[in-house]
Amino acid sequence: MAVLAVVSVAGLLADGRVLVGAPIWAKPLKFSVSFVAYCLTLAWMLQFLTHGRKLGWWAGTVVASTGVIEMVIITGQVIRGKRSHFNHQTPFDAALFNVMGLTVAVLWLGTLVVAVLLFRSGIADRAAARAIRIGAVLGLAGAGVGFLMTQPTPAQRRTPSGIVGAHSVGVPDGGPSMPLTGWSTTGGDLRIPHFVGMHALQLIPLTLMGLVALAVRIPRLRDERIRARLVAVAGAVYAAVLTLLTWQALRGQPLIHPDGATLGAAGLIALAAALGTTAVLRLPVGRSGGDRTPERAKQPVG
Repeated sequence: MAVLAVVSVAGLLADGRVLVGAPIWAKPLKFSVSFVAYCLTLAWMLQFLTHGRKLGWWAGTVVASTGVIEMVIITGQVIRGKRSHFNHQTPFDAALFNVMGLTVAVLWLGTLVVAVLLFRSGIADRAAARAIRIGAVLGLAGAGVGFLMTQPTPAQRRTPSGIVGAHSVGVPDGGPSMPLTGWSTTGGDLRIPHFVGMHALQLIPLTLMGLVALAVRIPRLRDERIRARLVAVAGAVYAAVLTLLTWQALRGQPLIHPDGATLGAAGLIALAAALGTTAVLRLPVGRSGGDRTPERAKQPVG
């Protein structure tokens, strides 16, 4: 995936073709970078398994293998100048997209196996256990949003065109979009909750690592129970944001043009986050927690 990312950058520089309103090599670049982060994080999580390590190894191998199949199809379609996703214009294109749908389902199941094994494993540090498990569950939820994109839009039902499914909601794919991400600025875009959810796999454990780093200056954060509860607050807030983004996209609303209902919900989430964090930080520190050294606190996630 790392090599393919470099190849994709070269493609962006040398190949000026545009497909569905975006440079044709942008998709393999974004997917390969995403797979690098996803698989490295999953490999890191597999270190924490205390039960079913062999099954976890096979599940991780399945995830990596299905990712390779996915990228071979995406890159092959780029070379042909064809859409990889939602393309049913010819029997060959439809067969390729069906294979992609199967690989995504298998990848999701492989990640689910890893998540179940993580819940069964006795991870010593409560904060680390909570961060890894919450990240895995939210990652699965974000990946699951991708299945919503495969449903035909109302316009596609009225006028079949060989394209079944879309990233955008309420507007055709390929319209005005945000730079870099390509997310729609005129309608809803299911890629947003898909992206945010999948990368909880990295962001929730990174939140814990940030708390461990801050424990050098803030003694209260050296208490394992405090860190565990702050991770739980972060996970709940993240889940609420993921739900809000999915709701916003399904209503056909652009991320950068929220209405009053979206802003009100976002405000409530921010208020809940502040109250939850404040409540946790006001809890009494355990007798041993205040004496825990930063170096020892770093061990579970280092």
